[in-house]
Amino acid sequence: MTTTPVRSAGGAPSGAAGPAVRTGAPSPWRVLLLVAAAVVAVLVGVAFSGAALPVLLRDPGAVVRWGLPVSSTVAELAGSVALGALVLAVCVLPRTGSATPRRARGAGVPADGSAYPRSLLVAAWAAGLWTVAGVVHLVLTYASVAGRPVDSSSFGQELGLFVTQIELGRTLLVICTIAAVVTALSLVVATPTGAAWTGALTLAALWEQAQLGHAAGAASHDLATSSMTLHLVGAAVWIGALAALAVIARRVGTDLTASVQRYSVIAGWCFAAVAVSGLVNGIIRMDSWSDLGTRYGVLLLAKVALFGVLGLLGLAHRRAVIPRLAAGPRLFWRLVAVELVVMGAVSGVAVALGATAPPVAETPPADPTPAYRITGHPLPPELTLARWFTEWRWDLVLAAAAVSAVVVYWRWVLRLRRRGDSWPWVRTASWTLGMVLFFWCTNGGPALYGHVMFSAHMVQHMVLAAVVPIFLALSAPVTLALRALPVRSTRLPGDESRGPREWILTLVHSRVGHFFANPLVAAVNFIASMLVFYYSGLFEWSLRSSVGHLFMVVHFTLVGYLFVNALVGIDPGPKRPPYPQRLLLLFATMAFHAFFGVTLVGGDSLLVASWFGLMGRPWGPSAIADQQAGGAITWGVGEIPTLVLAIGVAFAWARDDERAARRRDRRVDREGDAELDAYNEMLAGLATHDDPPPR
Repeated sequence: MTTTPVRSAGGAPSGAAGPAVRTGAPSPWRVLLLVAAAVVAVLVGVAFSGAALPVLLRDPGAVVRWGLPVSSTVAELAGSVALGALVLAVCVLPRTGSATPRRARGAGVPADGSAYPRSLLVAAWAAGLWTVAGVVHLVLTYASVAGRPVDSSSFGQELGLFVTQIELGRTLLVICTIAAVVTALSLVVATPTGAAWTGALTLAALWEQAQLGHAAGAASHDLATSSMTLHLVGAAVWIGALAALAVIARRVGTDLTASVQRYSVIAGWCFAAVAVSGLVNGIIRMDSWSDLGTRYGVLLLAKVALFGVLGLLGLAHRRAVIPRLAAGPRLFWRLVAVELVVMGAVSGVAVALGATAPPVAETPPADPTPAYRITGHPLPPELTLARWFTEWRWDLVLAAAAVSAVVVYWRWVLRLRRRGDSWPWVRTASWTLGMVLFFWCTNGGPALYGHVMFSAHMVQHMVLAAVVPIFLALSAPVTLALRALPVRSTRLPGDESRGPREWILTLVHSRVGHFFANPLVAAVNFIASMLVFYYSGLFEWSLRSSVGHLFMVVHFTLVGYLFVNALVGIDPGPKRPPYPQRLLLLFATMAFHAFFGVTLVGGDSLLVASWFGLMGRPWGPSAIADQQAGGAITWGVGEIPTLVLAIGVAFAWARDDERAARRRDRRVDREGDAELDAYNEMLAGLATHDDPPPR
C-alpha cells in the first residue's frame, strides 16, 4: 500500500513513514508578539486610567508605578503559557511509545509524536519566566503598598515582614514558590499523568491569584472570587495553549491538524467560561448603565470589544483553517499570529482594568456586624421554608460545573441516538435530577445558610454525600462516556495520547482507582472521613477558605458516589461483594450515622466555636441548640437514603435470583437437567438395592 505524499508549504514531501513534516512557517518565536502587544496595551491602559500618576504622599517612584503592571502582565502570560503547554501534554498533542512513528492497522498517516517532549520544555521555560516575573511583581507590590522606593535602606527587612506576616505578601510568595516547583517538575516529568499533576499545581497558583485584586475586596466576595477563578483558568488555558502550540508549531509535523482540532474543542469551553465569568465580574462591580461612562466602564467596553473579535477569530479558525491545515500549514501561523496579538491586547487591558477603581465601592461597611466580620458578607434574613429555595449564595465554579455536566451528559446521549444506539431515559432523568440537586445545594439555601448555621450545613453535607450520589450512580455516567467518546488511536494510528475516554479508563483501571472503589474501602472512607472532617481543622478550613469549601463538596460527593456505585451502581468497578455483605455494609453505615447524630444531639461542646459561636444571629436557636438540631438532621437525613439503598439492594438481590432461575430453566430446556437426572438415578439405585430378592 502506498501513501500519497503531502507537500508542506516549503515544498518538502512527507510520506506516512517519512520524517516529520515541518510547517515552513516563520519562526515560532514570533509568539513574543503576544508579550509585546500585552505590554504596549497595559502601558496605554495605565496611562489612560491615570494609575501611574505620582501620588502626593509616599510615592514609590516611577519604576514601581510603571513596572508593577508590566511585571503583572508578564507573570500572568508566562503562567498561562506554562499551563497551556502542560494542557497540550495532558490531552492534546499526539504521543507515541517510541521515537519512530508506528503504523497501526489500516490506512492513514501515523502519529508523529515528536512535539510532545518539546511541550514540557516550553512549560519549564515559561514557568521559569513566571517565577522571575512573579518575584519582581512581589517586590514592586510591596513597594506600591508601602509607598517606599525599592532602593530605600530598610526595604529588604520590611519585605521579609511583608511575605511572612501579611496575607497579600504570603499569597504572592506562595504563587512564586508554586511557579518555581512547576519549573522543576516540567523538566523531569515525561508522562501525561506527571503533566496533569504539574498542571494541577499551576491551577492552585491561579486559585490563589484569584483571591487578589478587586475580587478580594468586592462586596460579593464569594461570587467575585469564584468568577475570577473561572475567568483566570479559562483565559490561561485558552491563551497559553495556543501560544505554546505556536511555539512548537515546527515540531508538530503531521500531527498539526489533530492537535488544532483537539485544542479547538478546549478553546470553545474556555471561551464560554471567560465570557460568563467576565459578565458576572462586570455586573457585580457596577450599579447602573451610567457606570459605563467611567474610566472603568470604558476599559470594560474595550475588553468586551476585543473579546468579541477574539471569539470571531476562533470561529473562523475552526471553520476555515482546520480543514486546510494539511495542504497549507502556513494558514495556521497567519491566523495564530493575529489571534495571539489580540489575546495579548485583551490581557493588557484586563491588567489595566484591574488597576482601575470600579464604580462600586469596595470598602467594607463602617459598622460591620459580627457575621460580616467572620464571613465577609451580611447575615442573611431569618431562615424559613421558602427561603431554602429563594435565597442564593452563588459559587460560579460549582454552578458552571453542574450546568456543564448536564450539557455534556445530554450531548453524549444525543450522540448515541444519532448513531442508532439507545440509552435509558431513566438514567438521563436521574443524572439531570442529581445535578439540579447539586446546583441547589451548592448555590441555594443550603450554601447560604450553611455558612452561618451548623444545622443548615448538615443539610448541605448530607444531601451531597447521601442523596446526590444515588442519582449519579444510577445514571451510569462512566458507562455512558465509554460508549459515547471516541477512541483516540482510531483517528490517528499509533497515537498513545489520552483523550477524555483514555483518561477515564486510566482512572478506572489505576491502582488508586481500584483501591478507593473497593466496596469495603468505600464504606470505611464514607464513615471515617466524616469523623476526620468534623473533629479536625478541616471543618474550619472549609468555612474560612473557598478552596476548603470546594474540597468538602468534591470529596463527599465523590466518596458518596463510590460507596453507592459499589452497592447498586452500573458503572465499572471492582468486583462487588455478595448481596448479604452489601446489606451488612449498609447497616454498618446506618449505625454510624445514628451514633454520630446522637453524639451531636447530646453534646455540649460547640464545633468551631470561633465561627458559629460568634455569629451574632438575632434569630433562630442558639449555636449549641442549632448544632444539636444538626445532629438530628444527620441522623434522620442519613438514615432515609440508607433505607432506600437497602431496599434497592434487596430488590436487586431478588431480581438477580430471578435471572439466575430463568437462566437455569433455559439451560434445562436446551440441555436437560443433568443434576436432577443424576439425583433420580441415585434414588433409583438405592431403591433397587433396598428391594428384597425374589423367592
